[in-house]
Amino acid sequence: MAVIDLNADVGEWDSGPTAAEVELIGVISSANIACGVHAGNEASMAAMVELAAMRRVSVGAHPSFDDREHFGRRELDVSAADVFTLVAAQIRTLIRIAAARNVPVRHVKPHGALYNMAARDRRLADAVAAAVAACDPEIVLFGLAGSQLIAAGAGAGLRTASEAFADRGYLSDGSLAPRSVAGAVLEDPVAVSARAVAMVRDQRVTALDGTLVPVSVETMCVHGDTPGAAVLARRVRSALEAAGVRISARR
Repeated sequence: MAVIDLNADVGEWDSGPTAAEVELIGVISSANIACGVHAGNEASMAAMVELAAMRRVSVGAHPSFDDREHFGRRELDVSAADVFTLVAAQIRTLIRIAAARNVPVRHVKPHGALYNMAARDRRLADAVAAAVAACDPEIVLFGLAGSQLIAAGAGAGLRTASEAFADRGYLSDGSLAPRSVAGAVLEDPVAVSARAVAMVRDQRVTALDGTLVPVSVETMCVHGDTPGAAVLARRVRSALEAAGVRISARR
């Protein structure tokens, strides 16, 4: 039986979780918690750690570029040294908040533009991996399947989890389609859940241009800010389990 982790980005708010996000936490196996830079703050981090622990969901850090105005989704010209410092600081903040509640931080998944840039730029990928290793070498690094981030994590001696996206369109090179492109964000629960099963079963995904792209799936993301995220995640989980897949966090 295949075992897949189902993750979502959460805590990307300042005023409190919505009912939909509370529902979402009850469906996923791993929560990527915003670390107060692209979104959130220490109060939101604490609230999400507590909610995840209550639902027995694995806690992970979701560090980003310091670009709150653009929600961390604008590519920036940054040095590897700056990326190391920025990522390490965010991970350590979540570790501190989680430790105060006796909750371990199990994984790290970069957010937005940082994730996409580290997927293709080994220099930045190495900086992210080095930051994770400096904080806790037992933490699992999530990265786009087949990317430089996965290679960098392995090179740094970290355990890695190759990630696929149930609700995002792919380009023919295996990268995620920019959000400005038609078909980049998928919202139909029926189509998304069927696609998720096919990705796990066939180890490939159909890109926007029809190309079949090989993809390794160890953890699968449903974005917390995709419209109807809780419904999408529940349909994806149900479809995967019906196909014989066990949903469990990476340990």
